[in-house]
Amino acid sequence: MKDRTASAPQLQRLDGSPVRVLVVDDEANLTELLGMALRYEGWEVRLAATGMEAVRVAREFDPDAVVLDMMLPDFDGLEVLRRMRADNPLVPVLFLTAKDAVEDRVSGLTAGGDDYVTKPFSLEEVVARVRALMRRTTVSMSAADSVLVVGDLTLDEDSHEVTRGGEEIHLTATEFELLRYLMRNPKRVLSKAQILDRVWNYDFGGQANVVELYISYLRKKIDAGREPMIHTMRGAGYVLKPAL
Repeated sequence: MKDRTASAPQLQRLDGSPVRVLVVDDEANLTELLGMALRYEGWEVRLAATGMEAVRVAREFDPDAVVLDMMLPDFDGLEVLRRMRADNPLVPVLFLTAKDAVEDRVSGLTAGGDDYVTKPFSLEEVVARVRALMRRTTVSMSAADSVLVVGDLTLDEDSHEVTRGGEEIHLTATEFELLRYLMRNPKRVLSKAQILDRVWNYDFGGQANVVELYISYLRKKIDAGREPMIHTMRGAGYVLKPAL
């Protein structure tokens, strides 16, 4: 497989970690080959052989894209799609269909699938299709993109400028790092332990008050006099999302 690093920028999750792809097919040799090709891109990959396993892994793994065979031993790809979308309405899905199964392709796209490839296919084609799907979502972005945007809140990672509704907001270095982590994970609940690990670089251990203190600082600067964007999820952590 040829090197694509020079022609295609590395895709990452908004928090800087590798993108995640779930491959679902009951042909073990095929899933292993697809997994190898996708890992070659630097992505994290999980494999599943049945519909039930796919739904369970998707809930645990939180994939950024799914490669999904239409025909599985327990139930079909349309049912897998329906159950996955109940948990994650935005996850893009690439269907794998039989060469002559026109009805499968139409059904898959009608049900909400984003694209399809027919068997037999080249590994390069599947990788290219998955890459294209993720580029059309807000889950992943190019590492070169330095401006984070959530609702009317923007943060420039290079200049350290922060604005909300066009109004400049001045933050300390720690407040900036905390906000950057929240904005790289919009609409995701982040625990105090996760925040301590990413922002302060030490393990959770009686330091929850530090997170609470800096969240309160941020709220005074980001949310004061405006619709709140930073929300406390009792017993779970904090989440940043666009104001209603």
